[in-house]
Amino acid sequence: MDITWLGHSAVKIQGSKTLYIDPFLTGNPAASATPDEISEADVVIVTHHHGDHLGDAFAICKKTGATLVGIHEVAVDAESEGITAEGMNIGGTVEVEGVKVHMVIAHHSAEKGNAAGVVVEMDGKTIYHAGDTGLSYDLKLIGEYFNPDLSFIPIGDRYTMGVPSATKAVEFIQTKKVIPVHYDTFPIVSADPEEFKKRVGDLAEVVILKPGESHSL
Repeated sequence: MDITWLGHSAVKIQGSKTLYIDPFLTGNPAASATPDEISEADVVIVTHHHGDHLGDAFAICKKTGATLVGIHEVAVDAESEGITAEGMNIGGTVEVEGVKVHMVIAHHSAEKGNAAGVVVEMDGKTIYHAGDTGLSYDLKLIGEYFNPDLSFIPIGDRYTMGVPSATKAVEFIQTKKVIPVHYDTFPIVSADPEEFKKRVGDLAEVVILKPGESHSL
């Protein structure tokens, strides 16, 4: 399975199926791809209705025929535009194309519905995308229940966790590997991933990627 960070919180997961999570590409100065370059997708997952996460999700689904998975209100909007969508809510699970998506709590706002995180099970691996969230004990429960192999954790501060609180989150989640996201897209969310890696230490393997780089899981 290949994991590619596309910049900000956008990721591509390529295994038996092709998944995109929070594909904010248009208007993203850190994006390593454009929607025009995406020709294949099976599932597009949106953690919450903010422009830097919903991004190009609808356009990618229309182009590729992918199924959109998101909070109920986002799914309703997608269906109104002719997109095949699976709406869900926090605590629920849906299965699409053999991929299980669990929606978990995130402490953040959203323009429609609630903000959430997602846990994806595919090809025997469990991947947690925290979306935008602050530090809470809910992260500990997510770790205990799902035991993720890899987690995407925001470190950019201001709208999400910063480096110190994201480090505590890694301790709670007990993830085997972690990729920091949601930083350096704009000056307002600048952060040092090397400092994050140093603070995490032996808690987990920190994989620092540049936009467009991939990691094999």
